[in-house]
Amino acid sequence: MNVFRPFSLNIRGKLHTFDRPLVMGIVNVTPDSFFADSRTYDDNAIKARVRKMIDEGADIIDIGAYSSRPGADEVSVEEETMRIAKGMTAIRQIAPDAIISVDTFRADVARVAVESYGADIINDISGGDLDDNMWSTAAQLHVPYILMHMRGTPATMQSMTDYKNVTADVVNDLSAKLRKLRLAGVADVIIDPGFGFSKTIEQNFDLMRNLDIIAETLDAPLLVGISRKSMITKSLNISSADALAGTIALNTIALMRGASIIRVHDVAEAVAALRMYQLSNK
Repeated sequence: MNVFRPFSLNIRGKLHTFDRPLVMGIVNVTPDSFFADSRTYDDNAIKARVRKMIDEGADIIDIGAYSSRPGADEVSVEEETMRIAKGMTAIRQIAPDAIISVDTFRADVARVAVESYGADIINDISGGDLDDNMWSTAAQLHVPYILMHMRGTPATMQSMTDYKNVTADVVNDLSAKLRKLRLAGVADVIIDPGFGFSKTIEQNFDLMRNLDIIAETLDAPLLVGISRKSMITKSLNISSADALAGTIALNTIALMRGASIIRVHDVAEAVAALRMYQLSNK
């Protein structure tokens, strides 16, 4: 089953059309992200990780400076901005043309990342709920915006998993926000169902089974981020360090059900899975 649909994004004033799914590589400029191997905090480590990801075939680099795992330490706006500036500077020194998304729910951090350091996409885990200025900022900056579904905050989200029907409720919430974003002037919106965010393990798998419905209903590019997450580790009773095989399996299923972008820690393996998917759908 090949349900991928080509999509376009305006990157730095130029329209890019993508005729295959993309691989987004994760770079965490944090000391406490849930997967230890994704943490890069000094310039050399950042450059080495990004260079490796690009060599392995990453289409987008996603840089985050605030861990969203439950129980993570609070990070001030100033600290997050400093971390993003450090990471973006290192990345641009070795990859001036790379497409970079900034993973933040704060409008001020997003603005600095785009205006001062050349970020191309805003990736907002809160879907605009944690900063009232985020949507207007994305519109003013004329950058694509990743709209993710989450309830509450990273600290409270796992107490907010009461849904009548998780797929229907997520679609309804994202659909309403998508209309408001477009009215606010955000032209390019990518949707993310928010695997692991205010969802139980069972609800995560319900969303995975219905990805094609989500993509078709919302009529927007679909990002799937399940890399080494608890829906894998808890289901298999393993650690995140041992979750690569489960990640590859779920990413392959996501591609078969319409994912436009897969967000991963392990780029080479994701690119291989994508290639197998493409060859199987010629």
